[in-house]
Amino acid sequence: MAALRLDLIGRYLRPHRKTVAIGAVALVLVNFLRVTIPLEVRSVVNELQHGPSYVSILQQASWIIVLTTTMAVIRLISRQLVFGVGRQVEVDLRQRLFEHMLRQEPTWVQTTGSGEVISRATSDVENIRRLLGFAILSLTNTLLAYAMTLPAMLAIDPGLTLAAVGLYPLMFGTVRLFGGRMMRQQCAQQKELSSLSNLIQEDLSGIGAIKIYGQEDSEQDAFSGRNRRYRDSAIRLARTRSTLFPLLEGISSISLLLLLAIGSGQLGSQTLTIGSLVALIIYVEQLIFPTALLGFTMNTFQTGQVSLERVEELLQREPSIQDKVITTPITVNNSRPRGKLEARGLEVRYNGAERNALNGLNFSIEAGELVAVVGAVGCGKTTLARAFGRMVPVGQGQLFLDGTDITNLALQDLRHEVAIVPQEGFLFTNTLADNIRYGEPGADRSQVETAAEQAHLANDVKGFSNGYDTVVGERGITLSGGQRQRAALGRALLVTAPVLVLDDALASVDNKTAAAILGSIRTQDRRTIVMISHQLSAAAACDRIFVMENGQIVQKGHHDQLIQTPGAYRRLWERQQAAQEIDAMAI
Repeated sequence: MAALRLDLIGRYLRPHRKTVAIGAVALVLVNFLRVTIPLEVRSVVNELQHGPSYVSILQQASWIIVLTTTMAVIRLISRQLVFGVGRQVEVDLRQRLFEHMLRQEPTWVQTTGSGEVISRATSDVENIRRLLGFAILSLTNTLLAYAMTLPAMLAIDPGLTLAAVGLYPLMFGTVRLFGGRMMRQQCAQQKELSSLSNLIQEDLSGIGAIKIYGQEDSEQDAFSGRNRRYRDSAIRLARTRSTLFPLLEGISSISLLLLLAIGSGQLGSQTLTIGSLVALIIYVEQLIFPTALLGFTMNTFQTGQVSLERVEELLQREPSIQDKVITTPITVNNSRPRGKLEARGLEVRYNGAERNALNGLNFSIEAGELVAVVGAVGCGKTTLARAFGRMVPVGQGQLFLDGTDITNLALQDLRHEVAIVPQEGFLFTNTLADNIRYGEPGADRSQVETAAEQAHLANDVKGFSNGYDTVVGERGITLSGGQRQRAALGRALLVTAPVLVLDDALASVDNKTAAAILGSIRTQDRRTIVMISHQLSAAAACDRIFVMENGQIVQKGHHDQLIQTPGAYRRLWERQQAAQEIDAMAI
């Protein structure tokens, strides 16, 4: 696993290898100067014992100032370069993650949880930035510091050097002992944070339901529980950190005390000069900071590796619905209408399901035909609507558009040919006009208004204070349910797709308005329309009706024909008529 992590780190750094190389050279120069400066100080201190001239001391002091200033400038450059690499990797990785998530099928986001995905795209990416910036810089600097400082110390006095750094193996052992625990605790904290983010996301999305059913207290209790678990995991990690860092600093301080105690004895026996002792003290102090920082660096490194694995797990997840290596282009033949749909043994099964959602469907819908799909809740109507746009996995050779297997078409081409309007018409936090032109960003205002008129939304817009420039709020909260559905319908109508699939998209409008919208669409635009609907009165005006039960089409035909035939459609019709009569009597 360690080799894999190093390989991943190398893969992320490889595009920036030139910058990393320059930063590494700068770090070498910094540590070389850090070794040189104490030797210059030793010379000055030793000369002070022999009464040097004022000019000589001034020259040496000036030279030390020059070296120190040069070291500071080079250190600044090295940090900017290496930290800059971390920042650039963060930007590139976040963009790559976003593009990868857009390629996933909608059901993946729903089952994974948006809070979990957001956590990986934000906090985990930030941890990777710290890994590739701060942690790499700090670890490299620590290795160089030891590699260049220890030989200089040994050259001055091997015995004192070993006494000063003799406790450092204990320091490394302490870091190793605490490192695994910190890694596990960091992973647990990330999971609790994801759980908390999921709850916040769900509650904000379903705030209306929470208010309607008065479940504020239960949601507060649920949040409080997850918040406490996150707090406890963070406290456990903080306790480990607060134990580790003082231990490292204490060990470093003891090594310095040993140096002073043994070194002062050697001064008395004149086996060590004052300048050499001062140089050794400076060297030890230079090693204390990177050594004490090693614990935090290791924590950052391990946290970054955990986040690296979490992000890689996300990036390696291949979408279950994607283009083939070689796709068939859409061919436009103006001599014949477009939009013919055909199913040959169409089957769809969701992951983990025990039975098919669609089970062997066979049908043909001619171009320009208006077909209604009706049936009880859970019979597979929405799954069929999604299958037309490959929003769910579809087997090869089962569903055809204008004679072409839709699995051979590029997804982008297919979804330009098939416009789907879901029951829950999602609107972005933007103006009404921008929401309508979402599928065609280059559409002008007249095209937007035409689409709104077809969707019978234009009269409503006249009552808005800013008209089409009205900001609809998050998920279109400022609009009614019917207005949101018609705005989503207008969006689909603006796209010149030959197939329009309405997945109960007129459920929030009355029967009269629904009939008027369908009539407007058919009059102005001869599209193939597949209308999933619970409103049988609207379905009665369609060319044909498909009746579904348990994932199968059990009846086909026109309303007049089906109403005369005993079966599922007549039962649905009679039940709906009885419900309408009861409602009329109640009024």
